[in-house]
Amino acid sequence: MPRPVTGDPEVRFSVLGPVRVWRGAEELPVRPKQQRVVLAALLARGGQPVPLSEFVDLLWEGRAPASAANAVHRYIGALRRLLEPDLPVRSAGRWLTRQAGGYRLRVDADSLDLLRFRELVARARRAEPAEAVNLYVAALDLWRDRCAAGLEPVSRNHPTFVALEHEYVSTVCDAAETAVRSGNAAAVLEPLRRAVERNPLDEALVAHLLLALADDGKQAEAVSLYQGVRHRLAEELGVDPGRELVAAYERLLHGDPTTGPEAAGTGDGAQRPAVFLTPSQLPADLSCFTGRREPLRQALALAAEQGGALRILAVDGIPGVGKTALAVHMAHRVMRHFPDGQLYVDLRGFTPNGERADPHEVLAGFLSAFDVPPQRMPDTLDARAALYRSVLAGRRVLVVLDNAWGVEQVEPLLPGTPECMVIVTSRPRLTGLAAAHGARLTTLEVPSADEATATFLNRVKDVRTDADADSVRQIVDCCGRLPLAVAIAAARAASCPSHPLPRIAAELTSAGRGLDGFSDDHLDNDVRAVFSWSYRTLSEPAARLFRLLPLHPGNDVGVSALASLAGTSPPATAAAVGELVRARLLTVRRGHRYRFHDLVLAYASELAASEGAARTAALARLHDHYRQTVSLANRLMRSQLYEAEPPPPLDGVQVEPLSDGSAAMEWLSTERPVLNALVQELAARGDARAAWETAVSMQLFQQRSGLWPEWSVGMRCALEAARRAGDREGVARTCRGLAGAHLFRGPPPPRCPCCTRRRPRSRASA
Repeated sequence: MPRPVTGDPEVRFSVLGPVRVWRGAEELPVRPKQQRVVLAALLARGGQPVPLSEFVDLLWEGRAPASAANAVHRYIGALRRLLEPDLPVRSAGRWLTRQAGGYRLRVDADSLDLLRFRELVARARRAEPAEAVNLYVAALDLWRDRCAAGLEPVSRNHPTFVALEHEYVSTVCDAAETAVRSGNAAAVLEPLRRAVERNPLDEALVAHLLLALADDGKQAEAVSLYQGVRHRLAEELGVDPGRELVAAYERLLHGDPTTGPEAAGTGDGAQRPAVFLTPSQLPADLSCFTGRREPLRQALALAAEQGGALRILAVDGIPGVGKTALAVHMAHRVMRHFPDGQLYVDLRGFTPNGERADPHEVLAGFLSAFDVPPQRMPDTLDARAALYRSVLAGRRVLVVLDNAWGVEQVEPLLPGTPECMVIVTSRPRLTGLAAAHGARLTTLEVPSADEATATFLNRVKDVRTDADADSVRQIVDCCGRLPLAVAIAAARAASCPSHPLPRIAAELTSAGRGLDGFSDDHLDNDVRAVFSWSYRTLSEPAARLFRLLPLHPGNDVGVSALASLAGTSPPATAAAVGELVRARLLTVRRGHRYRFHDLVLAYASELAASEGAARTAALARLHDHYRQTVSLANRLMRSQLYEAEPPPPLDGVQVEPLSDGSAAMEWLSTERPVLNALVQELAARGDARAAWETAVSMQLFQQRSGLWPEWSVGMRCALEAARRAGDREGVARTCRGLAGAHLFRGPPPPRCPCCTRRRPRSRASA
């Protein structure tokens, strides 16, 4: 019986060959075959969770019955009882746990031969050549056959097991290169022969064996091997040997095997040592990066963690908020923890042409960075992702996935080993990545005024000496503290040092809420462009709602108000809002309220210029929504009714469903800035009745909340509108309201605005 991996005396597992289990010295029977397949899947993942769907796919290969999930649960239960016979009913036990919609087998390098193999390989890759050869040989000796042998065809065809075979072959090739380079080819001949026997048409393996045999003085065996493989390729595949194998054979004939197949493939006759690439794909760090202390602290803490799960940090935020700059800066700060390489890719989730990066092609690039030749690259996405996880197994690699569209684009690019770390940036919040893979989520907000000012000053410090605090703060405020806008303004200030900063500030201020002040010569990278990339992803209902957003007078908004603005049902509005949130043109504030950045709103205003009559109708619906709801709130708070109900709502208007006086007070408190702005807007538009009815409906809330100055200002505004319109009822109602505001506020003004009578000076005299 093969010796199991030593370690925990209770239970040990083997998957590098037939699936076997020992408890102490006793080997446990794993029957039937379906149960061995389930155990093999758990072991092949090396302690990582296996989704329920993967078990179903392994067992039924796409023809699963309706009871498939229940069958998997039964197999899992049987395995638990096998591993721990005394386990109480419905207890998860020590080994098999439920996790992330699947199951995970808790194993380590002492209890599973696969993890022991990876541990030895990782040590070999860090060791000197002489020691590395011994570690490689010890690792390869753990392989007694193909992974999960005896479970064919599953163990030969499924991506999980195919990737492990690729991992084995890759390790054999690494071992051969190291052994030939150190002059100890004899040590790896047996592992090489076993690998070629299992993969007789793998030309990379055969090339390594040729050179190892030649280095050990076995040229005749090497020539015979080459002739046999050439004949077999012709007979079975109808092809000649490839360039790598032919080049190795030529090296063999010329007596120069020490350079390895990769150098042999150059064909220039020069002797070169084997090259071991460490990918370093990170873009250059930003020299003027400032601020963002909390996200950086999270990244540094995560990089220093030692645990059993892959470390993922997902950064989301609105367009232009600086996610890429932060991710690259983070990566440079933590890269010392990942000496085996740093991978970077722009996934182009939001780009001008809308062509997102295909994970299948990204994986090809990542694998090539680790010297995986094209002929060993699988065709399918699943198999390629599995090989990628195998190549990274045991390596400490940092992976930066920038500008992701969603979770489905990211998942195939995740390593499977806890030694690695992943930093992801995306406009939408990747909640699914947290649910399925335990990612840490952090939303990047616009920086504080002090941080944004420091960023501007840091960018211009070498060319400007006139950076006074007032002008810089004014520029930063015009930029809405959005890092991209601040960077463009700073670049303009740095490129024209003779242009005074106060003049730049004045130009940005005079531009109002437009975006013309934030264009640059790089048309794909100005503020308007990056917002447009998000806008282009929207469906027409969501795009239409976005164009109507500038009609709202506040900084945040609820779903009912948005539904009234668009004239659509709440479910349809919720769907459109969801799109806007995913594109980060709206940001969730709290509960069911959403906010928007000033420059995002400026972009929406530019798009809305062609709306015409649709804007007029939308504005009427929005005003009616607030007029109807504030009237309802006022009636709910009063024990007696003094005001008549307003006319029926306009078509498409959604009234907020308030249930009682407490809900009314809460809604009024939330919408208070919007309602105050609405009174001003209605008065300015000449809609006097709507203005004073809204103001009068708010006064009980203002009285109870102690908002007497606000009460007074609103009544004055509505009163002036009523006087201009000749609305005698409005004048009377607002005069009465204004008197009440001053009564509660304290000493009144010397005269009433509508008459010459003096007001009483105290509540008692009234």
